This record gives sequence, structure tokens and C-alpha cells, in this order.
Amino acid sequence: MQILKFGGTSVGSSKNINKVITILEDYSKKDKVICVVSAIGGITDKLLKAGNLAKDNNKNYKTEYKSIKAKHIKVLEELIPQNNAAITKELDGKLKKLKNLLDGIFLINELSPQTSDRLVSFGELLSSFIIAETLKSRGINAFRKNSQQLIVTNSNYTKAEVIFETTNNNIQEYFNQATQDITLLPGFISKSYLGKTTTLGRGGSDYTAAIVAAALKTEKLEIWTDVSGMYTTNPKLVKQAYPIERISYHEAMELSHFGAKVLYPPTVQPVLSLNIPIHIKNTLKPNEFGTIISNEGNTKSSTATGITNINDIALLTLQGNGMVGIPGFSKRLFETLSQEKINIILITQASSEHSICFGISKDDAIQAETAINLAFEHEISKHRIDPITVEQNLSIIALVGDNMKSHQGISGKMFSALGKNNINIRAIAQGASERNISAVIAEKDVEKALNTIHERFFGNNIKQLNVFITGIGNVGEKLIDQIHQQSNYLKKNLKLDVRIVGLANSKKMVFNAEGIDLDNWASKFHHADKSTLDGFLEKAKALNLRNSIFVDVTANDAVSKMYEHYLRNSIAVVACSKIACSSTYSNYKLLQDLALKYNTPFLYETNVGAGLPIINTLNNLVTSGDKVTSIQAVLSGSLNFVFNNFSDKTNFHDTVKRAQFEGYTEPDPRIDLSGIDVARKILILARENGGEMEIESIENDSFLTKANLESDTVDDFYKTLKTDEAHFQKLYASAKAKNCQLKYVAEFKNGKAKVGLKEIPDGHPFYNLEGKDNIVMFYTERYPEQPLIVKGAGAGADVTASGLFADIIKAGSK
Repeated sequence: MQILKFGGTSVGSSKNINKVITILEDYSKKDKVICVVSAIGGITDKLLKAGNLAKDNNKNYKTEYKSIKAKHIKVLEELIPQNNAAITKELDGKLKKLKNLLDGIFLINELSPQTSDRLVSFGELLSSFIIAETLKSRGINAFRKNSQQLIVTNSNYTKAEVIFETTNNNIQEYFNQATQDITLLPGFISKSYLGKTTTLGRGGSDYTAAIVAAALKTEKLEIWTDVSGMYTTNPKLVKQAYPIERISYHEAMELSHFGAKVLYPPTVQPVLSLNIPIHIKNTLKPNEFGTIISNEGNTKSSTATGITNINDIALLTLQGNGMVGIPGFSKRLFETLSQEKINIILITQASSEHSICFGISKDDAIQAETAINLAFEHEISKHRIDPITVEQNLSIIALVGDNMKSHQGISGKMFSALGKNNINIRAIAQGASERNISAVIAEKDVEKALNTIHERFFGNNIKQLNVFITGIGNVGEKLIDQIHQQSNYLKKNLKLDVRIVGLANSKKMVFNAEGIDLDNWASKFHHADKSTLDGFLEKAKALNLRNSIFVDVTANDAVSKMYEHYLRNSIAVVACSKIACSSTYSNYKLLQDLALKYNTPFLYETNVGAGLPIINTLNNLVTSGDKVTSIQAVLSGSLNFVFNNFSDKTNFHDTVKRAQFEGYTEPDPRIDLSGIDVARKILILARENGGEMEIESIENDSFLTKANLESDTVDDFYKTLKTDEAHFQKLYASAKAKNCQLKYVAEFKNGKAKVGLKEIPDGHPFYNLEGKDNIVMFYTERYPEQPLIVKGAGAGADVTASGLFADIIKAGSK
């Protein structure tokens, strides 16, 4: 005997019912089939809505009834388009009984639990009738048996308890004599020993199938639904979720209790002691394997098996010094909740006995608060304990797995992953079996939490990075291209899935939580939103994506002031702009402290030397215990390019113009030529070395003329360069006469820093520095005579973008 149960979605339309019939026909060729069916999808809710409208004397119950009727008539006519008059008439008679019941509820304005059971029983009775008649109309040997004639319960309406001895005898006696190939059973419904209609509660159709399977001791029970088994987590929230092939009864119950809707926990009970496997299959994709639930469990799982969640949770806390060492508080608390018929979903108690914390449905929160405050009224009035506190808008997430108890550090991995993504944990519970680790979090963080934990435990070690980029000029475009080009490499070799989810320039901004299509990202700006710094931040916060990284590819002071807000929201910051790190020391220190406090990377390697690992090298020296005694450097690729191309055969104005045209200077070349840019860079290195220095304390020996420095605009600046050409030729002639090269040098020693143009003699490491290259020499206690040298291209869009890219990868790897 084969037992198959089909849920509401599986029988939700004529198209899906035809798929069910195909499956039943195929199975009936091998052995007799018992098919348990739910109501047509959505009908149970409509029945309850109609009943409540009728009870409230609202005539709109008739509209709901017409909708219910139309749905069933439509399905029948689509399944049996011809010669259906007799069947339609019989269906109409059943629907009239439903109408009469609703009319009665309307007249007396009452919907008792007993009447409610009668009302909702119509869903399964109607669906099973239509499917059975369809089977028979196609020449299939099928018969519908009313489950109410088999399953006997007590009179606990809406959630009746089965009287198994009588029920098992009924089931065995009937099916021992049944001759039909396929037996249709309406799920969910039953009758009390007094002969009154009862229902088996939420998930009752699954329960019906399990009861029959246990009574007949079948080899397995198949539950057909609209998904391919139990998933590692909710696939609607986590796209990387996948079906679990095998899972234990206990794991399935834990996952189902904490929100996995594929299976209802009581379903497992009748088959658990008999070790009858439950096979969950997909009606819409019958060839997919699905999930087998048995005693064997998930033998392939090394740690956790799945993650699940329950939303709409309220967290209540009873606390006070008067609880410490006084027996009976827990007993009184839980007795009060029991008397109010309030179910407790999660409990945790501090070892100090100072507080008891528990989670319940938010719908029960007000009732629980009132009852508990009343029960402890005396203690509250004496200030021995505080009034109960209630926190709303919470959810419970649970990591489940039989194998978790044999592995160390599971909790640490889970909570570390959540913490790094700014997901605050309000309460934690872990049973002695170590099969379940639960945490209460804000409901707004559920999707991010599920994705974060799933990535940590089930993501094939591929970590998703969600990148928000502000500034899509020359460097920004190169960065986007590099990320696009290296996408497959990163996934394969570094196990990183880098997605750009937000882009902004000074005018517009675009977002896509699934990742912006980088093949035609520029076209997205045609219909983009107006860009604001606050708006970009708020959208990044609202998307609430795990492993978020904000990338600043601007030279905008206002953008740099936003870093603090990103870090406070655990969004990593990668900065090309050196404005923030060269601002006041207090601001620099604040950003460092925030990065440490929120465990969020703040990276700015490109502040000094574009793509060169200068800051990283300095940090490695310091953290390894070495002491940097002095730094000598050529840190401006722009100025190095200018002086490498300037000679007595060229003019200074044209050389600067060329540098700007080729992208080696800022749009305002005065920033580079004034030396302030180099001063900022040596300031950053001094601070990374532990110095508490301000920009004003750096000596800047400018080579520009007074007219150059006092020019009001870029155009005026270029005019002064032409006027003062003799000044620049004099600088060149002086260096040439000494066989020297002109280099703009930054120095840091004994806590002091200075920048200025130097004549570098032949043989010095700076002498042959070509093009736009940078060079830094670190003299340390370990490198006292021969310095540690970092040298390479220090300007240009490609190398700057690659430096940003490296920081993004580094941020994502932390």
C-alpha cells in the first residue's frame, strides 16, 4: 500500500490536479494507492473569512461564498469539460449545504469552535470529491472514502486528539477489504466519538496521512507539496538554499517547529516510533529527489543541517533582585501563561536567577503582560521585581543539526557571522542535546541573518560581498570593469561573489539588491533616482545586505564625512579619497575606533601610492613589532610624471596640461602641484606609524610662485604657469647643472614631517624613478641601513582601481 498526501498548492488548480492524477496513475500501476488531499489552495482561509463575516452580521459573507463556489465549479468544469451534469449537480448540492451553514451563522451571529470545524471541513470534502470524480471519469478505478468514518477523536474542536485504538481498527478493517486501485481521503477532518465533525488542527492533512501510514505500517509516507523537499533554509529569502536529501525525524521536527512550513511537527509522531520514512516530493517537479525523513538523518552533513525562523515574536522579560534565591518564581510564571493558554516558543534564564526571558507569539503579548503583572502584583508593588517588559517586532532564528553536538565552535561561528553584519542578538537558547541553537533578533534583520548563516554553514564557502560605489568617473569605471572581468575568477579561486548593488554619481543613483547588470550598468542611469549622500546611505541601510561595503571613489569632503555613519551600521568603508584620513586627528581616530568597535573594515590603501601596498607594508612592520625610525618617499605620481617630462626643451605649462589630460593629476592640478596632496600622504603614513600629527604641523616647501599659489581658478593657475615659465626653467637648470633629478620628496623622522622639491643626485634610489612611479623607503630597527623599499606606479586610473579592488577583497575576507 502506497500513501501519498497532496497539499493545497498541489490541488490549487485544474492544471496542478492533472499533475496529481498523472502521479497517481503512475503509482497505481505498482500497488494500491491511498491519496490524502488538502482543500484547494486558499479555500480554508476563505471559509474562515466567510464564517467570521457572517458571525459579525456582515453580508459580505455572501461574496466570499460566491467566490468559493465559483472556484470549485471552475476547477470541475476544467477537469471534466463534458458529461459533467450529474457531477455538477452533486457538487452544487454540497455547496448549498455550505451556504445554509453560513446563513445560519449569520442569523445567530455566532461561530463556535464546533461550528468552525463543520465550516472548514467543506474544503477537504469538496476537493476530494472533485478529484475522485475526475479519476472515475477517466476510467480509473478510484473511490473516495470519507476520513470522518475512519478517524475518531475527542471533542476538542479545532484541534482534536485522535483516539488511536478505535481509529487504527477502523483504518485496518476498511483497507483490508478495499478493492479500488486508488482511494481518495479528505485530510484534516475527523469525527468525535459522539459523531460530531472535528478537525486535526494546523497541518491536519499531513497528520491524516501519517495516521493512516502508521495504522497500516506502510514502508513510507510521501508528502507532495510545491517545493522539492525541506531546504537548508527558506528559498524565498535565501536564493542559495537547496533541498536536504536526508534528515532525521528530530531535525525535521526542530526545523518545522521553528518555522519550516513544509512539514507540521505532529505529522512525525505517528510514524516516528515505527520508523516509517517520510518522503517529501514536489508535485510540480516530480522527478526531483526531494527529502527523506527517517532515523538515519543527514549522513552527508558535517555540522548543521538547516536554518529556520519564526517571525512575529514578542520577547518578555521578568526580572528583579527579589527573584534571586527565591524558589517558585518560574513555577508561578509558567502556570500563569498556561492558564492563559499561551504557548512559549523559547526560554532562557540567567544563571544569576535575576531574570527569566521567554518568547511568545506577538498576538499573545498583551494578554501575557496583563496576566503576569497581575500574578506578581504584590512583588511589583514592593519593588522586589520589575513589571514585565515586552519587546516587539522580533524573530527567532534557529540553526539545527544532529551532528552539531560533536563539533566545537558552532555557536561561535554562528554568532560571529551575525555580529560582523551588525545583527544584534536579544536572547539565546541552546538545548542540552545541542541539536538547536536559537537566537532572537529584530524581524527586519531576518533575511540578512538567514543569508549570513547559510553562507557560513552551507554556502560551499562562497562569500557574497555587496558593494555600494559612489563616484563613477575614470577610476570608478575602471573599478567596475575590473570587478566584472574578475567575477568568475573570484568565485572559483577566492570563493568570493562580488556584486555591485549600488552606484551613484553627483546627480543620480541606482540600486539592485540582486546585483546591477555590469554589462550595461551605465544605461541604468537614464531612469535613476536623484542622488543624495543621505539617500544613498539610507538605501544601503534599508537593503540591509550582508557583507556590505561602501566604496568612495570621489575627492569630496562631504562624502568623507559619511564614513562614520556607514561604519556605525557595520558597513565596511573602502576609500580612495584621502580627505578623511588626513583631516583632524580626532576624526581619523574616531573612524579607527568605530571600525574596531563595530568589527567593520575601514581600508584606504589607495590614499598613498594608488595600488602600491605602502600602508599595508607599514602596518605589517608595526604589528610585527618593528619600529619605523624614518620614512623617505616620492609619493606623487602626478608630480613625478611632471618632473620626468619637464625639461629645457618643453615648457612647464604644457607638461602639467599633459599630466592632467592623461589622468595623472586631480581635475584641479593645484592640489597636486601645491604639495598638499603629498603632505596628506605623509601625514597618513605618520599616523599609521602611531604619530598624533595634524596637517598644519607638516613643513611644506612649495616650488610654486606666489602668483601660482594665489590664483583663484584653474584657468588663472594655468595662465600664471605660462607667465612664470622662467622660474620653472631656473629650477630645472639648477638640477641639471648638478647632474641631479628634480623629485618632490616627503620625509618623516623624529616625529616631524616635511615635503618639498629636492635635487636628487645620481646613485640615489630616487634618481631613476620613471614616469608616474612612486617610491617609499622605510628605515626601521630591522632595516637600519638598507631600507625596505616599495616602488611602482603611483598614479593612474587602472592602478588606483586595482588598489580599491584589493581593499574590497581584503574587506570581504575579514
